Amino acid sequence: MIRLSRLPRYFPGVALCAGVSLAASALETAEAALFGHAWLEALVLAILLGAAIRTAWTPGPAFRPGINVSAKLLLEVAVVLLGASISFATVLAAGPKLLAGIVGVVAFAILFSFSVGRVLGLHTRLALLVACGNSICGNSAIAAVAPVIGADGDDIASSIAFTAVLGVVVVLTLPLLIGIAGLSNAEYGVLAGLTVYAVPQVLAATAPVSALSVQVGTLVKLVRVLMLGPVVLVLSLLESRLREEPEDPAPMVTAGDRPQGRRVAIHRLAPWFIIGFMALAACRSTGLLPAFALPPMAKAASVLTVLSMAALGLGVDVRTVAQAGPRVTTAVIVSLLALGSISLALIHLMR
Repeated sequence: MIRLSRLPRYFPGVALCAGVSLAASALETAEAALFGHAWLEALVLAILLGAAIRTAWTPGPAFRPGINVSAKLLLEVAVVLLGASISFATVLAAGPKLLAGIVGVVAFAILFSFSVGRVLGLHTRLALLVACGNSICGNSAIAAVAPVIGADGDDIASSIAFTAVLGVVVVLTLPLLIGIAGLSNAEYGVLAGLTVYAVPQVLAATAPVSALSVQVGTLVKLVRVLMLGPVVLVLSLLESRLREEPEDPAPMVTAGDRPQGRRVAIHRLAPWFIIGFMALAACRSTGLLPAFALPPMAKAASVLTVLSMAALGLGVDVRTVAQAGPRVTTAVIVSLLALGSISLALIHLMR
């Protein structure tokens, strides 16, 4: 925890991150005004702007405490607040066959994506970030998994940057599969929910098709997001082994220390922010959270996430990201194609 007496030392770095995130939000607004919608979300723009600033200028020691706390603690708080957007009752209404299918698709996609990443030479943490980002919920999954496995800023920024670009491509091209694969509106909603990364992107991919596609796609996407908790819990069991990987952390920003091998304590089996995420989801599902509190919590989660991404961008060594680029891109593309294929197979099986 942060002591009150030490708060002033965080101000310069947090203020810098806030400035970058405000600039990113302004660019997103400008995109929407010019093109009718934003091609790149503020979250992605914050990373790009932060990395550009880091390339031109290295923040001094006065900025590092605030950048570090923004990249780690504020990100974990944002993950907790995301739990308020989840309703277990809505998920259970989907039916057992679809729920089981979604779980199976996510599990297969994670294992396949991780294997592809390792074959292509990505180290364990980066391969896991790519696999979880592709298979669960893109940027949110990467952001939630990173603190557990001790991923550094370069790994996080690399995986988010490439999944973000492909996320836009998927939104634009996915409707073409309706005619090619002979999908109904409901089946297209299932496909969009299983393959598109973020909830807003699901809406963008399904809204031009039909209201039914939007409803089904959002529901399926919600189930995928719920897989984040169990996946992070499993990864936390492997935390010590993952943090023993030999790669050095980024010099300024890292999502967590990498301790020497030891048995994981019982109280660390589930990170505090995942416990908080599940607790808020339970409160939302049981009606303990008042409706008027949900929009402010969602907005706070969004603001904190963008702020954290700005911090990660400010800690990125662009040369390291560029070196990992081709391998990460290939891993993401192959994994996404596999995810789409297994999703289509599930849809045909359910027929």
